[in-house]
Parts: sequence; C-alpha cells; structure tokens
Amino acid sequence: MEYLTSWPSPAKINLFLHINGRRPDGYHELQSIFVLFDKGDTLDISPRTDNAINITPDLGFPVEKNIVYKAAKLLMEHTGRKFGADIHINKNIPMGGGLGGGSSNAATALVALNLIFGLGLSEDELAEIGRRLGADVPVFVRGRSAFAEGVGEILTPVTVEEQYYLIATPTDTAVSTAEIFNHPELPRNTPKLSLAEVCFSNTRNDCEKLVKKYYPKVAKTLSWLLQYAPSRMTGTGASCFACFADEKAALAAFENIPNDMRGFVAKAVNVSPLKVAADKYSRSNQKI
Repeated sequence: MEYLTSWPSPAKINLFLHINGRRPDGYHELQSIFVLFDKGDTLDISPRTDNAINITPDLGFPVEKNIVYKAAKLLMEHTGRKFGADIHINKNIPMGGGLGGGSSNAATALVALNLIFGLGLSEDELAEIGRRLGADVPVFVRGRSAFAEGVGEILTPVTVEEQYYLIATPTDTAVSTAEIFNHPELPRNTPKLSLAEVCFSNTRNDCEKLVKKYYPKVAKTLSWLLQYAPSRMTGTGASCFACFADEKAALAAFENIPNDMRGFVAKAVNVSPLKVAADKYSRSNQKI
C-alpha cells in the first residue's frame, strides 16, 4: 500500500513574547502568538520490519538524546505498541534560532508515526505526549497558529494575517533558552493582555533586550531588518523577522542579506502544512 514518506515540519515565530511571572516550579507564565509558516524542515519516514528507530543524519550526539527519537519512544510507551522506522531529518530551520525546529520535528514524528502505524491516538493525546517533550510541541501537533498562555500549553487558535516574513539568523550564533529564562536581568512582570488587546504595536519580546546585550550578532541582525520593515526577535533568539505585506518586497530585501546571516522568506499560515498533510492522509485511510 502506498503511503506518504515525506512529512512537513514547519517553522514558527513568536509574534511577541511577554513574560508575566515565574511559578514556584521554576517555569514562567507567558503570553505569545505562535505564527506557523508554510516552510520548514521535512521528515522522510520509512517503516522497518524490525522495531528499530534509526535517525539520520548524525547530529553529533547520542541518538537517545534526539527529540525525534524520544517522540517515537514515548509513542511506544503510551500505546504499548512496537514499531520500527528510518527517519531522515532534512534540516532547513536553524537550530537555536527560536523558530521551533526541534519541537516541530518532534510533532511531525508524533503525528506521522501515529498515522503510519494506525496507533489511533487523538490530537489531544498527541499534544499531551508532545508537552512532555517541550512546551512548543503541542502547537505544532495541533497545526494552527495560536495565542499561547500558561507555559505555552494553553492554546487558542487565532486567525493571523497571511503576510510574508523575512527570517534572518546570524551565522554561528545559537541562544540558549535555559540561559535566557534563568538570567536575573530577564523581565518577569509584564501585565497580561486579553486576546482582544493584542496587536503588534502594543506588544514586544521581553527577551529581546537581554539577548541583544549579550549576543551582538543578534542586535546587528535586528538592526539590518529594521531598515526594511517592522521587525522583532522571535522566542529567545537568535532568529529575527521582518513583516511584509507582499512576497515581492520580502524577496527584494532578502537579496541584500549580509554574508554573516542566513535566512528565508515564508508565508504565515493559519493551518500548518503538517495538518494539511495529516488530514489528507487520514482521509485516504492509508495504513501499513
């Protein structure tokens, strides 16, 4: 039987990021809007006849620490089912950029393996498994741009303007999320907004000032983008984005990207390419 072998793993940005407080367990209360893109990584997944999970390429650390491997193992534990797969990750999303690459890869693995092996888990179940892997995983599992609250797990689907974004990331720069969230200079008292109050002009990224201070390449990237359009850092960095009304303007700016940065142009979407692929797969009732 034929089945989909290449699964989308889209990038995202945090349109803003407000830190509202720190909880007794050390996690932070936050508010954000996750904007999903039409571009990102892809995962090529091929079932195996044994129960081995093989991940490529080698990222330089034990496979047991790979979030995609962890996702597969959690599915096995949750369902009591054994299965095997070769999973090749085609990386386009910069690591450590705040674009959700690892979280998106984990979500794609959860969604795809659930369908390929007919595990029968609901979206809610997959999102809960994803939450154990990382706070950003559930939004990719659900596949909708969303307003996020709590530690990022309380998601309300929103309709975002499907405009174009130029994403720029300084080369050889990765920002540690743990470092930023544990830093004493991080603001932690931004008042909460209702969804109706949220707009680009009255929001900000609470991590941006701190990251710019300690990562001058991020500051330079943001300064370059601001020449062209409203811009902001996403998540805890190092990637930054600029918003454009049309693709032509975004591509024109992208042509001038400095040699010490890399980037891409993507369109914001309300429904992710992963969800579109998963829904199509489900309708076709393809299983092995």
